[in-house]
Amino acid sequence: MAFTNEQMERYSRHIILSEVGVKGQKKLLNSKVLIIGAGGLGAPVGMYLAAAGVGTIGIADADTVDLSNLQRQVIHTTADVGKPKVESAKETMLAINPDITVNTYHEFVLASNIADIVKDYDFVIDGTDNFPAKFLINDACVLAKKPFSHAGIIRFQGQLMTYVPGEGPCYRCVFKSPPPPDAVPTCSQAGVIGAMGGVIGSLQAMEAIKYIIGKGELLTGQLLTYDALKMEFRKIKLPHGDHCAVCGKEPTITELFDYEQAVCGVNYDE
Repeated sequence: MAFTNEQMERYSRHIILSEVGVKGQKKLLNSKVLIIGAGGLGAPVGMYLAAAGVGTIGIADADTVDLSNLQRQVIHTTADVGKPKVESAKETMLAINPDITVNTYHEFVLASNIADIVKDYDFVIDGTDNFPAKFLINDACVLAKKPFSHAGIIRFQGQLMTYVPGEGPCYRCVFKSPPPPDAVPTCSQAGVIGAMGGVIGSLQAMEAIKYIIGKGELLTGQLLTYDALKMEFRKIKLPHGDHCAVCGKEPTITELFDYEQAVCGVNYDE
């Protein structure tokens, strides 16, 4: 595949990097990344992956744009209020880079459809805002042997980790199961500073890019936490769970299922 003059100019700052170059940019253009959640995390992820030239980006979200989203979900504008988030996100991504393909899934991601959605992608971004969705994404990716980036934000704090099949613990190794539906505050009760989505979502995009080009160290086996008020990042080593229900030596979860859908928990915001 030969680059056009326009592509050479568009991706010039990538191409001059020894870690990327022409070979790495071609990998990006030939890659497919799925973003589940077009909100506070999915917004910066989608914009940066589009700008980077990830050739095919899928975006799944059943919601429509609400005025309260705009404080953090920067892929949408005031004119998009009432529009499906996936359509608003697609318009923005294609406006940034018409060189790419954007697939939209205006539906809830459930046990009945997630396997069919993730199967065609090389990497998955979890930008969801509730525990049942996060456990479902984890289980689907583990069973399908798909790498993914988990992240969550709340108030002035955020966290993320990356799962790569065979190279580290999955989300369920660390967090065994969702908390009871009424055990945690809702997003609207807890609040979140808008820029947190940009900080953590950009790091998720970086994890996807590094995975695709095969450079650098990923957050496999590590949880990265960020406290914005203290301006402090910490890495916490995560052990693999030999007894994990989905990726352990004797897994008990071999089929996908839906947990009761609860409001979002204190560690997460879409």
